[in-house]
Formats: sequence, structure tokens, C-alpha cells
Amino acid sequence: MRVCYKTTYTYKLIRMFLLGVENLISTLGNVVSYGIDFIKGLRNKPTTLKELIYQSYRYGVTSLPITLSIVGMTSIIVAMQVAGEMVKQGAGNYVGMLIAILMVREEAAIMAGFAIISMIGSSLASEIATMKVTEQIDAIRVLKVNPVHYLFTPRVLAGTLMMPLVVIISSVVGILGGALASNVVSGLSYKAYFDSVWFGLNMHDIQVCIMKSLAFGFVISLICCSCGMDARDGAKGVGIATTKSVVWSFVAIVVVDLIFAAACFY
Repeated sequence: MRVCYKTTYTYKLIRMFLLGVENLISTLGNVVSYGIDFIKGLRNKPTTLKELIYQSYRYGVTSLPITLSIVGMTSIIVAMQVAGEMVKQGAGNYVGMLIAILMVREEAAIMAGFAIISMIGSSLASEIATMKVTEQIDAIRVLKVNPVHYLFTPRVLAGTLMMPLVVIISSVVGILGGALASNVVSGLSYKAYFDSVWFGLNMHDIQVCIMKSLAFGFVISLICCSCGMDARDGAKGVGIATTKSVVWSFVAIVVVDLIFAAACFY
């Protein structure tokens, strides 16, 4: 009877769900553990300025082209969809406000987070996972160096510090893209558009955007480094760790975004 039950789709679905829950709890526990270890290591200055600058370059420069492309195209698409209809309804003076609030509150941070996860986060995870499966992490421990302090510190700090800069630049590009699309599609003047932006955007939105960006940068870099550190079983383990880092980073920034939305705008 038990053998027959294990061949049913119901059992397989339940088993898959339980394995997913177990994986979530395990990953969350590892991330929290590594995060505590990382924070403790900040007192000892376990990294160099050169390494921090290099990691900041990876986050803040190499990710900009794809991030700006995604955010810019998104704002253009949104403006093309809403600008014409709003002008027809006599609400053209609110187009800039709508695009600016969308970009600053949500779109720029989320899209920048997705781009950085895809480019930088996956790279961090595969890099550390390769070091783990090739026993380079063990060699670091033999030298009496804490690998979490040595590897996590420049990457997590760089991600936390550079994410707000990327998001701010992306927000500006998104607002400019919306202005261009609104003018082309509906004939809305640039003056009316930017007057609406100035009227609708306030300092609270910008402050929340920056705080959210700091949280996104910290969470993404910490999760990706943690998943890489837990890799095992050779090349297959590197692929699994990289996939896990991308998936859980996507989930994490959506959850963090929900928390900020509920805390700051509800």
C-alpha cells in the first residue's frame, strides 16, 4: 500500500512542497547566520579599500547599461499606454506625476534589483560556489582567515552602498523616458510634464526609495554570497547554488518591497 501511495501524483506534489519549505527554511537560516557573522566581522576591517572599490565598480558601473535600458523602456511603455488616454480625458497635467511616482516608489528599485540579481548576484554566487567546491574556501580557513569576513565584506558593503546610486540614476532616466514618450504619443509639452513631476513628487518618496535601495542591495548581495558559500557536489552544485541565489533574491526583494509599501505608504 505504501509503495503504491508513493507513486501517486498527490504524494509527489506533497513531497515537492515539503522539500521546497525545507529548502526555504534552510536557506533563510544560513543567510541569517552568515549575516550575523558578517556584521560581527565589520569591527575588524577584514577587507581593503582596493577590493571594496572593485566590487563597487561591478555593482555600480557594469550593471548600469542593462538597468537603464530596462527602466527606460519600462517608463516609455507605461507612458505610451497612459499618456494619450489621460490627455484625452483632460488629465494631461497628471501624467508626469504618475510616471515619477511609479518610477521613484516602485519601478526603478524593482527593475534595478532584478537587473543586478541577474548580472551581479548570479556572478557572486557562482564565484564563491566555485571557490567552495574547489576547496579554496578550505585553504582560506587553513590560513586562519574567516572566509565570511574576507569574501562577504567587500561584496555586501559594495552592494549596499552602490544600489541607491543605481536606483537614483535609473529613476531619472525613467522620468526622462516618460517625458519623451508622452510628448511623442500625446503631444504633451515638456513643461507641463515636468511641472507635474515637480508638483507630485515629494521628499518622502525619495527618502523611502533610498532606504529601500539600501535594503535591496544588502539583501541581494548577502543572499547570493550565502548561497554560493553553501555549494557542494562539484560543477552541479555551482549551478544549483547560482539558481538558488537568483530565485531567493527575487523572492526576497519582493517581500522587502511589500514591507516598505505597508510601512511607508499604507
